[in-house]
Parts: sequence; C-alpha cells; structure tokens
Amino acid sequence: MARLYKEYVIETLNSKGQIEKVRFKKDPNFNFAYDIVDRIGTERPDKMAMVWCNEAGDEKFLTFGDMKRESDKVAAYFMSLGIKKGDAVMLILKRHYEWWFCMLALHKIGAMAIPATNQLMTKDIVYRVNAASIKAVVCTADGHISDLVEEAQQETETLTTKILVRGKKDGWLSYEEGVEKAPAFVAPTGDERPKAEEIMLMYFSSGTTGMPKMVAHNHYYALAHIATAVYWHNVDTEGLHFTVAETGWGKAVWGKFYGQWIAEAAVFTFDFDRFNADEMLKRIEKYKVTTFCAPPTIYRFLIKEDLTRFNLSSLKYATTAGEALNPEVFNRFLEITGLKLMEGFGQTETTLCLATTTWMEPKTGSMGRPSPAYDMDLVDENGNSVEIGEVGEIVLRIDKEVPTGLMMEYYRDDERTRQAMHDGLYHTGDTAYKDEDGYYWYVGRTDDIIKSSGYRIGPFEVESVIMEHKAVLECAVTGVPDPVRGMVVKATIVLSKGYEASEELKSEIQEYVKSHTAPYKYPRVIEFVKELPKTISGKIRRTEIRAKDQQG
Repeated sequence: MARLYKEYVIETLNSKGQIEKVRFKKDPNFNFAYDIVDRIGTERPDKMAMVWCNEAGDEKFLTFGDMKRESDKVAAYFMSLGIKKGDAVMLILKRHYEWWFCMLALHKIGAMAIPATNQLMTKDIVYRVNAASIKAVVCTADGHISDLVEEAQQETETLTTKILVRGKKDGWLSYEEGVEKAPAFVAPTGDERPKAEEIMLMYFSSGTTGMPKMVAHNHYYALAHIATAVYWHNVDTEGLHFTVAETGWGKAVWGKFYGQWIAEAAVFTFDFDRFNADEMLKRIEKYKVTTFCAPPTIYRFLIKEDLTRFNLSSLKYATTAGEALNPEVFNRFLEITGLKLMEGFGQTETTLCLATTTWMEPKTGSMGRPSPAYDMDLVDENGNSVEIGEVGEIVLRIDKEVPTGLMMEYYRDDERTRQAMHDGLYHTGDTAYKDEDGYYWYVGRTDDIIKSSGYRIGPFEVESVIMEHKAVLECAVTGVPDPVRGMVVKATIVLSKGYEASEELKSEIQEYVKSHTAPYKYPRVIEFVKELPKTISGKIRRTEIRAKDQQG
C-alpha cells in the first residue's frame, strides 16, 4: 500500500535518483486533524499513534482510532465553551498526552493553537495573552503554573476561560469533567469550517529587539513537515520515533506530531520534568525506539553514560539540530551505536531548511544541504549571492512563490514582517558559508540570538529583567561557548552607584532572573564592568563583548 504522505508531494529527482525538489499538493480545505489523523483513525483505527510514559512508570498506548475519538470529544467540549474558529487558545501542558488531543481539537475547530512552556513567569503570560488576545488557557495542574496564570489574568481583558488538566481548582474548569460531559462532536461546516490558508498555529519566538514575535502558520505548515520526518528523521511506518522536546516549543511539532503522523509512524513521548540520561536510555531500550532526534546537548550527556549497560539495538537512525555539533560527540556516538548523527537546521518561522538527508553522507559540524522543499541562497548585505566559502545570510527565495512551511507573518506586526520578507527574500537572520559540495556551515546569528541546550534565548528579554534589579545600571546579554550546553547566557553589567561587585551580588541577580522569567534564561556567567562598549549612536556593541570573550 502506498504511503499516505505520497498523496501530498510531487518529488523531482536528480540524475542520481535523489530528491532534488519537492512541492506539496494543496487542497484549500486541507486540515491535518481531519485529513490525516481522522482518516488513519477510520481506515486503520488500530494503527499505533503514540507510546507515552512518565517517570512514575505509568504508560499509555494510543492508536489513531483513540486520537480521533479523544480529539472529537475535546473539540466538542471546547465548542460548548464558546471557543470557535479564529479564537486564540494557549496550551501549557508539558508532555502530557492531553496536549495532542487539544492540538487536534483546536485544528478541527479552526482556533489558533498557541503552545507554551510551563517555565513562563507571570509577566511572560501577561504579554502573550494581551499580544494575541488569548481567550482560553488549557493548563496542567502539575506545578505552580496555574497560580501564575491566575496572577496574569488580573492584567488582561481577553482571557475568560481557564481549563485545568489532571486536577481541580477553584476558578478553573475541569478538563476531565468537561470532556466526559461534552455533547457529541459535530464538525463545523460552511464559513465555520477551517480553511487551509487561515492561521492554525502560533509560537512566540524570542528576538534580540523588542518582546517575542508571534509566528503565525497556516494549515499547510503541517504538510511541509513531511520533509522533516521522511527525508531527515527517516521514520519507519512500523517503527517508533522519539524527538526530545517539550510541547511548549516548536521542536515538538517538528518531531512529535505533523510529519511523523503523515508518514504513519508512531511517536514516543517520555513525560519527564528533569532530564536524566540514564532514565531516558532505559526508555529507549524498553520501548524499542527506532529513530531518535535530540539537540547536541542531550547527546553530550548520553555519551557520558556507560552505554554498554543498555541494549540500544532497536535504534536505526539518529538526527540532531538546535546548535553546533561537536566532532567528539559525533565520533563517540558513532563508535558506541554505529549510527552517524545527521544534522539539520530550521527556525520557528520555517520547517526544516537545511539537512543531512537520508541520501547524504554527513560532514561533522555541517548543517547539510538545502531542503528540497526550499529555494535557498546565501547573500551579502545587499542581497547578492556570495561565493563558495564566503559568509552570507541564509535566505529563502519567495519572489516566485511563498514556499509551503514558511510562516504567514509575524502576527499583528507588519513592520517586523516587512523586515523579514522583502525584495523577494525571506531573511533568516542566520549566517553560514557553503563549501564546494554544497554543504552549509553555521557561523552565527545576525541578531545575537543565544542557543543554549536547545533553547532560543533573546538577549532583550533577559536584559529587561536584569535591568529591573536595583543594583543594575546597564547590562548587555550575550552567549559564551560552553562544552555542555553549546552556549550559556552571559550578562555584562555596569552597577549603579553605591553597589560593589561581589559573588553575593552575582548570585542575587541570578536568583532574581530565575524568579522573574523562565529559569533557563538566567545568566550563568556575570561580569561586572565600568562601562559597556557602544557605537557613536549609543547602541551597545555586543559583537565587541563576544570578540573579547573568544580571546579569553
């Protein structure tokens, strides 16, 4: 039987029989929930969709039939609460399997799904609710995040519905009770039925200027992840794919949702709070994971374990993305498992842009070649293509057509959208150079983004919190290399009068940041200085700070 994903792609092969270009067949009514999940759930209801487990030893095996049935119930419940097409709904659900039910339900309704991490603080939630006019929040009862949502609600006007998963609390609706009592689901019709070119999904993506941007994707975005799952992850329709990602981050839909299910592969979800290499390896062995994807940071921890204690023979393929891959990690993992780590690159605004695909030989440290789904180039500051070996900005050509998988826009921000898309190009803000074989090698961000342990951290957000501390007069946040995390956040600080540099003050500032924004953003390195390097116009020269750090 032909694979389902083949119905949605047109592949052009080169002389070697390799996929050179891919285009996606677009139905104006395409909907991932109806056309993929419900279809498989109807035609092959017993086909495994997800294997879920947690640290406590609980496990759940969910078929596509289960996914169809449960998402229908949740969609009916949401609709009974007045959630309709175009409404913004934020999901803060960790790695709970309810996240998948809710995502599918929102797709069926046509509401805008906004996944979010449970590491947000009150001010982060306030900003997101107000910026996107969020109407409802579906939140886990595990942890204190529901308390912060309540605090944030006092500073918002649009948030009217709060739904709690796996618990009960005054002022919150019970997810379980609501789903159980929901009426039979009736799919929206007419103008209320979602259209493929309408917003399906939004992420808040950190930048270096201003607050996080709202990246809006339409329903076709799901199709573009066929390339992610099939050409890069190399998923097996009878296998089990494991991407290490929390559901609040874009990597979750890259590796735990769209492409894998279009390719009819089951996904594995390990619902944990704190990463533990030993526990993760035990699950890979127990559940016989076949394909695996994680950021280099995870691999660094894995190779430090005595891997001979685990039977990893089920693993057939491994991929990585999120930061630069150290050759030592590549070589050690290959030595232990016999698997070559295949790198990839993309953004919240895109799907997989660069990859070491299944038909390529990896070059350690290279992101691979352009995905067949995109028309990519490297250009200088004037938009001209650069020569081989010359550093340029990674851009996608959009003059002939906007590629499937590229964001629609930065929601409610025309200026930022114009800055990213102009003169027939989408500007990624990332720089690289290309070698003679067409492989791309990452150089850095044009806008100073910090990538640490797979997280994308915008300096502006961290600086804004640090500047709230009474001891801080000025600060600049940059990334410094770290052997474990790839990069860590560094704060270069000028103190206010009356304050003296000390280890105690460093710790105090670090704890302040941890308690006022997502803890992973706190500066692990703090340097106190008399003044910050600046341009004539008064802008901080972070490049100078980074250059000094690299010199030691």
